[in-house]
Amino acid sequence: MPEAEWDRLTAEAGREQGANWRRWGPYLAERQWGTVRESTVEAEPWLNFTHEESRWRAYRWGEDGLLGISDRQCRLCFGLALWNEKDPILKERLFGLTGPEGNHGEDVKEAYYYLDSTPTHSYMKALYKYPQAEYPYNHLREENARRNREEPEFELTDTCIFDDGRYFDVQAEYAKASPEDVLIRITISNRGPEDAPVHLLPTWWFRNTWAWGPTLEKPEVKPSVKEIAPDQLQVSHETLGEYRVFVDDGPDGETPPWLFTENETNTWRFEDGESRRPSCKDAFHLAVVHNMEGVVNPNPTGTKAAAHFKCMVPAGESVQFRLRIAPNNDLPETPFGAEFENIFAQRVDEADRYAKSLVAPGLTEDEQSVLRQADAGLLWTKQFYHYVIPRWLENNGNPKKNHDNPMPGAPSPRNADWGHLYNKNIISMPDKWEYPWYAAWDSAFHLIPFAKIDPFFAKEQAILFLREWYMHPNGQLPAYEWNFSDVNPPVHAWACWRVYQMTASNGDRDRVFLERVFQKLLLNFTWWVNRKDIRGKHVFSGGFLGLDNIGIFDRSKPLPTGGHLEQADGTAWMAFYSSSMLSIAFELADGNPAYEDMASKFFEHYVSIAEAMNSLDGTGLWDEEDGFYYDHLHLDGRSIPLKIRSIVGLIPLLTVDVIYEKTIAKLPAFRKRMDWFLNFRPELTKFMTYMEREPEGESDGHRLLAIPTKDRLMRMLRYLLDEDEFLSAYGIRSLSKYHEEHPFEYELHGERLCVKYLPGESDSGLFGGNSNWRGPIWFPLNYLIIEALERYHLFYGKSLRVECPARSGQYMDLQEVADEIRKRLSKLFLANSEGDRPSYARTEILLNDPHWRDLVLFYEYFDAETGKGLGASHQTGWTALISPILGTLASRRNETPDATESQPKTLSKQT
Repeated sequence: MPEAEWDRLTAEAGREQGANWRRWGPYLAERQWGTVRESTVEAEPWLNFTHEESRWRAYRWGEDGLLGISDRQCRLCFGLALWNEKDPILKERLFGLTGPEGNHGEDVKEAYYYLDSTPTHSYMKALYKYPQAEYPYNHLREENARRNREEPEFELTDTCIFDDGRYFDVQAEYAKASPEDVLIRITISNRGPEDAPVHLLPTWWFRNTWAWGPTLEKPEVKPSVKEIAPDQLQVSHETLGEYRVFVDDGPDGETPPWLFTENETNTWRFEDGESRRPSCKDAFHLAVVHNMEGVVNPNPTGTKAAAHFKCMVPAGESVQFRLRIAPNNDLPETPFGAEFENIFAQRVDEADRYAKSLVAPGLTEDEQSVLRQADAGLLWTKQFYHYVIPRWLENNGNPKKNHDNPMPGAPSPRNADWGHLYNKNIISMPDKWEYPWYAAWDSAFHLIPFAKIDPFFAKEQAILFLREWYMHPNGQLPAYEWNFSDVNPPVHAWACWRVYQMTASNGDRDRVFLERVFQKLLLNFTWWVNRKDIRGKHVFSGGFLGLDNIGIFDRSKPLPTGGHLEQADGTAWMAFYSSSMLSIAFELADGNPAYEDMASKFFEHYVSIAEAMNSLDGTGLWDEEDGFYYDHLHLDGRSIPLKIRSIVGLIPLLTVDVIYEKTIAKLPAFRKRMDWFLNFRPELTKFMTYMEREPEGESDGHRLLAIPTKDRLMRMLRYLLDEDEFLSAYGIRSLSKYHEEHPFEYELHGERLCVKYLPGESDSGLFGGNSNWRGPIWFPLNYLIIEALERYHLFYGKSLRVECPARSGQYMDLQEVADEIRKRLSKLFLANSEGDRPSYARTEILLNDPHWRDLVLFYEYFDAETGKGLGASHQTGWTALISPILGTLASRRNETPDATESQPKTLSKQT
C-alpha cells in the first residue's frame, strides 16, 4: 500500500506532519439521556433525564444522535433524523428500555449495524433499519413490563414490524477527501412491496457549551450555523474554526429547504408538554411531525440546522442523498459530481485493502465478514466522553431546579471522592447505547484487538487511564461513572504488556510506552496491596470484581452476615497482576539494571500470594477434597468455604508465567535473589509450581511459575474440560453446569439464598437485571483462559496431554485445547449448515433474507446452551476479541504439520 494511503489510514505520520486525520469520527454517543452525567447528585439517572425529555432538553456533558459523527471535542455534531409519516416523533436517536423498564434491565430496541471503518475514519459505513409502520414504543414498554425475569426480552424483531420487508435500510457512509473535508452519502432503500414516504433531516448542531454558567468551555462568542446560499451553510466556532456545509439536490432534483433553531432547552415543556416555544431544541420535531408554525427560527441562523428532504421511495428501490463539510481554507471547487464519487470509490478500495492486510490467509469469506464487522464495531464505538466531577457536583446542570449543597452529615454525593477527575477524551466504550460510559476492565480488553487494527490508539488509551486526571491520587483506577470507587479486576498491566508484545512483534519495541505505563502501574499495584488485603496476609477481597452476581452475596457491599470474604478471584488477580509486572520489569531490565530490583519485588509478591492462597494450614483457598479454589467467608473466627464451582475458582489458572533461562542469565541480581528462594524455601514446591524447569531439564530452557501445582492443574482441567461442568459447545461457562441439579444454598436469617446454574438471562436483580455470571459465556475470561493454556503448553509441550472433552477418549495437548475453545467461541458467530448464527436469534422470516442474514451483532455474553446473544447487543468492546481468535485459527490452519510442534510465538510472558 502506498505511503500516502497508509498515512491516511493509520494517521501516525500524518499527525507528525500536522494533518489531523482523526479530528472527525464516530465520536457522537448513541445515548446521552439517562446517564449519571446528565443526572444530579441525588437523582436516579434513568428517571432524571428520560428518552422523551431528550427531544427538548439540552445536554450538559455530551450529545447523542443516529449514525452520526462529531469532532474530537464534540463541539459540532452531525446525525440523521427520520420520519415515516406515522411515528409520533422524529427518529433522532436510538430508543431502548431503561433499567427499571426492562425485564432484564436496560436494552436498546433498534436494529442497527456497524459495517466498516478505517482507524482514522477516512471511510466509515453503518446501517439502520427504520420501520415503515408506526414505531411500537408503547408496545415494547408494555410487553417487557408484563414479562418476568424467567421470560426472554421482547425485541423489536418480535413485533413483526419488519414483516414483508416493510422497512427502510438507511445506510450512512463517510469518506474524507482530506483530514477535515468529509463527504457524506446517505442511501435509503425500500425493502417493502409498496412505495413508501420518508423524510430525511441530516442535522448539524453545536453541543451547548454556552448555557451553563462560567466554565472553561463557555465561548466568548456563541457559535452559529447560518445559510449563505440555498445549498450552503456557514459554520462558525471560535475554537473549531470556520467550515462550509454543502447539500446536494434531492432525488426530485430540488434543493431541500433549511430549518434552523437553537440547541437549547424548551423550558416551557416543564409545565406544558405541548408547548411551542419558538427556536428550541425540539423545533424540528414540532414543525415536521406536528406541522406547527412559528417554532423554527424565521431567520436562517441558529446553533442547529437541518436540510429537510421528503420523498416517496419506490418499492424495492433506493434513493441517495449527499452532503459535504469542509474548512473555509480548503474548500472544494466542485462539492459534488464525479470527484465526490471518485473519492468514495478510492476510500472504499483503501478500506478493503487495509482490512485484508490485517487478516491471516485462509480465512473463509464468512470468517472475514465477521472479523471485519467486529473491527468496525470496535472503531465505531469510540466516543467523546466528558465528565468533570467538581463542576458536576455543583448541581448547576439541571434546569429544573437549583440544588443546595448537602447538609453536614448527609450521605456523600455520588463520586464525591473523585474531585480530581477531569474526563474530556475520545474513549473506546463497551457499547455506545447500553454502556455509553467506560468501565476500567472493559477498556483493558479493548486494547487487544485495537493493538492489531490501531496500535497508536491502543497505546494512547492504555496511557490515558493512568494519567493523573483519571487515576486517583491514592492510585486507584476509576471503575465506571455509576461508582468510580468500585473495583474492576486489575487487568490493565496485562493489557499494556500484551499491547507492547503485539506491537513489538511488528518491530515496534516501544520501551518509552512500557516505562510510562509501568511507573503509573506501580501506584495502582500499591493501592491494591494497601486497600484490599484486609488481614495483611496476601489474600485479597476486591469486591464484585466485574463478576456481578456470580456469588451468593453482593460482594461490593458489607456482608449481611458480618465478617468478610477472602476471594479466590481477587487473590488470583493480584498474582496475575504481579506476573504481568514481573514480565514488564524483565523487559525493562534488559539494558537498565535498575529494574532488576523491581523484578525481584514482583517475583516475591507473586510467591507470597501463591503461598497464602495454597496454604496447607487450613487458611488457604484450595479445597483438597473437591480439587478447586473457593471464596472463603471469615466469620466469628471461622473460615467457611463457599463451595460454588464458578469461574472465580478458575482464575488461578491465569497466573501461569513462563520465564526464560536466558532472561534470568542477563539479570545477576535477580538470579541471586531467586536462587536464595530456591535454596531456603524448598517447601514452596509442595503447593505451587515454583520455578520448575521444563520437562527436558535443559539449562537454557524455561522455568514455570504458577499458583497450582501440576497435580492441582490436572484436577482443575478435568472440571474445565467437562461438558457437564464448564465446557459448553460455545466456550467456557461462567458457572459449572453441576449447579443445575446441585444448587449452592446458604441460610441467612431464616432465608435460603441460592446460586443455581442459569445458562441465559438472570433470574436475580443483583447488580441489575441483565448482569449474569451464573452460567453464560463471557469473552474476556475465555480469552484469558486460552492464553493461560498456551503458556502452559509453551512449557510442557506435547508431554502434557489431557482428555478433551472429559471422558471422550480424545487426548489433546494444551495448545490443541486452547484452539478447541477458540473453535467453540467462533461457532457463536459463524453461519452453521442451516445458515443460522447461534448468537443472533432471529425470526424465521429473516433467517434467509439477504438483507439480514450476513449482519452480525456482538453481544455482551452468550447463552451457554444455545449460544444466543444476551445483554448489550453491540458490546464490540470486549466481544471484539473474536477478531484475534479468528485470526489465530486461520494461522493454525496455515501451519504445516511440523510447525504445529513449535512453541507459540506470542504467548510467553516475556517478549
